[in-house]
Amino acid sequence: MPIDHLATELLLHVFRSCDSISDVLNLSASCRRLHRIFNSTSKVQILATAAENEFGPLDDIIQVVTQNESQPAHHIRHAPMSDPLLKQVINLGRVARKWETIFPFKKWKVDYENRRSLTNEERLRVRRAVYRLWLYHNAFHSRAYDRHSRSLRHVVLERAQLLHNWSTEALAEIEDLRLVMSDIVQNHICPSNGTIQRKFRKRYPDSNQQLAFNIHLNYPFTSAASLSSHDQSLFDQASGASIQQYFHTAHPTNFAESPAKYRSRFRNDLSHDPGYEGWGDEIPHYYIMQDMMKLDPGQILWLRDHALLKEQVEEYVWSLGEWFRDNGETFGDTLEYVMNERGLDVKELRSAVVDRDMGIVID
Repeated sequence: MPIDHLATELLLHVFRSCDSISDVLNLSASCRRLHRIFNSTSKVQILATAAENEFGPLDDIIQVVTQNESQPAHHIRHAPMSDPLLKQVINLGRVARKWETIFPFKKWKVDYENRRSLTNEERLRVRRAVYRLWLYHNAFHSRAYDRHSRSLRHVVLERAQLLHNWSTEALAEIEDLRLVMSDIVQNHICPSNGTIQRKFRKRYPDSNQQLAFNIHLNYPFTSAASLSSHDQSLFDQASGASIQQYFHTAHPTNFAESPAKYRSRFRNDLSHDPGYEGWGDEIPHYYIMQDMMKLDPGQILWLRDHALLKEQVEEYVWSLGEWFRDNGETFGDTLEYVMNERGLDVKELRSAVVDRDMGIVID
């Protein structure tokens, strides 16, 4: 029997059994009857079910997209599914799926001979950790929390309340993801002088050049006021105004249009010294890392893919505002506070994550 001759109830069941949004859309385009059924009153529910299968858990995404300053971040929020909400769910879900791909490469960075694909359960843990860490970033890494308020007791308690929503196992999953994010920031977005030196020697083993390291701004800064209208729009998007759109539609940028050889941080010519790309030695680099770890998972991916030079990363940081600089991330301190309240040792939790006894991947 042709599929379009089946009862409507059975066809709806087929739609709800799809594992992804693209499967649903492709199925709806296969014939007129399936197209009519899909565009009925069940359309949003069908897409929501597929989004749950592909990007879930949706409850955690909803906490991120509905978070605002009008209510505490730890309050659980519920929202009826709609087209605008579904679009936001898909945008965040696509970011989380990218982290699914990146995670095993960084998790087995050292013992790469044991690297494997993630199971479906581990992929769900990655996505869940992405959404929960994103919620924390949206709530507490913002202009409302500058360097002077981070240690106030009522602010610390507010941050701890959000982490208390999640079990110790769930916090270990978030910390597992944070270690991977830290590796990307440290080695790809803000490499230290030592990292640049090591990679330069590996790329040019016969070179005797001494790199000219400088932790200060090495390039003329282009203020937002001097940008053209097109560049101003891109600048606003990069500063977080619509960061999720970057994962739905490709956006051209000035530096992305240049040939790769001219954008490489290891390009070595009269106008560019690879030492310019270093972010300082151990102590200065530590504080820069603390600042950069306030970026949410979407921003880190955007910088990794688009900001290939230190100049571009610096412009992005300047666009975020004065509150961002010299104001380190607070998740690590809050995690330690919550672990102490539970009578646990945060160092043991982190060791268990590294040893794969806790976290996203458990051996």
